[in-house]
Amino acid sequence: MPGAGLGWRGRLGLARSLVVYRARPWTIPRLARFYRGIVGPGDLAFDIGAHVGNRSRALVAAGARVVAVEPQALFRAFLRRDLPPGVALVEAAVGAVPGTGRLAVSRLHPTVSSLAPGFAARMAAAPGFAAVRWDAAEEVPVVTLDMLVATHGAPRFVKIDVEGFEAEVLAGLSRPVPWLAFEALPAQPAAAHACVARLRALGSYRFNFVRGERPVFALADWCAADDFLPALDAQLAAGRPGDVYARQTDA
Repeated sequence: MPGAGLGWRGRLGLARSLVVYRARPWTIPRLARFYRGIVGPGDLAFDIGAHVGNRSRALVAAGARVVAVEPQALFRAFLRRDLPPGVALVEAAVGAVPGTGRLAVSRLHPTVSSLAPGFAARMAAAPGFAAVRWDAAEEVPVVTLDMLVATHGAPRFVKIDVEGFEAEVLAGLSRPVPWLAFEALPAQPAAAHACVARLRALGSYRFNFVRGERPVFALADWCAADDFLPALDAQLAAGRPGDVYARQTDA
């Protein structure tokens, strides 16, 4: 549907996201303090699925150089005006291979827009998604993580939040990076497992988990994949979404 991000629904969705992610002024400084344990001054970070730029802003506040990647038209336009100076904006999605993709857009709940095939059908019955409708679509360009590395350099940290498409994003990466984070959803444990499997194929990683938007590691100890997956499954089975963090053993 042309102009999927436009109209009053799109503007209301943007406003909703700004309230959720930007209306509480203490959240970005908290995230910045957390990220200082991952990136240092001048380190490169990729924010895949930048949305309204809260994570990009926190990474900049932590001292990182940031590449923000966002495919949704309305949010790309917002980020062009709003990102801090020096942040590179890539107006595309990220996937396993370059090309184009069809982004299923929820104009009123744009944070759950996704390239993942069947995502809307799988999530429709998930807790908290009863009111969500994927009522529009956008054809978007798709690049790979390897392409971003070739253009911008090797990152120290890659954050991936792309609503069920995380494994495809990681499939486009052919070399390990020191730190990564990807979203894990209770309704999609298999997607989280696929991401862990891909990281195991890339290198030697240990894993931890952050519940929701709280920038605190949930596990006292970083775990190898075999020990981490049961802990992750327990979090997801309890209905706790969050982010899986992976760090190379020598990072």
